[in-house]
Amino acid sequence: MSSKLVIIPCGQGKVWDKHPDTREVKAKYAYTGAPFKVNREYAECIADRWVILSAKYGFIDPDYTIPGPYNVTFKKKSPELVTVGILTQQIKEMNLNNFNQVIGLGGKEYRAMIESAFTPYKIRPSFPFAGLPIGKAMSSIKKALLVQ
Repeated sequence: MSSKLVIIPCGQGKVWDKHPDTREVKAKYAYTGAPFKVNREYAECIADRWVILSAKYGFIDPDYTIPGPYNVTFKKKSPELVTVGILTQQIKEMNLNNFNQVIGLGGKEYRAMIESAFTPYKIRPSFPFAGLPIGKAMSSIKKALLVQ
């Protein structure tokens, strides 16, 4: 039996943008943008387990509590950026290396971090929507959901 992990990127749009008085929130509710919602739906549909890759917190479970607003992205250098070393350690701690298949979603910066973090492990992540512009990637993911 094959076990499947899906890793989705966090999103730029967050609950605090529209509701600044919100305090802590579970990660699955923190990100509000359309790309995150489509990626989440895909992950929930096909994965045995899914996690979010946050540029600040690293690999986090959907029920991980985010204490408040933040704006960190792999596209911009920041002292708050999670490192590949931390991601590699999280993979082991969270048993993310025990899946037969790891599927990564997101742009090139997120793909690069996922690939680098999984380098010490035998599993090689796949990126079925890699290289597509965001709109085409979202459309392709929606089509893939219809086939499920």
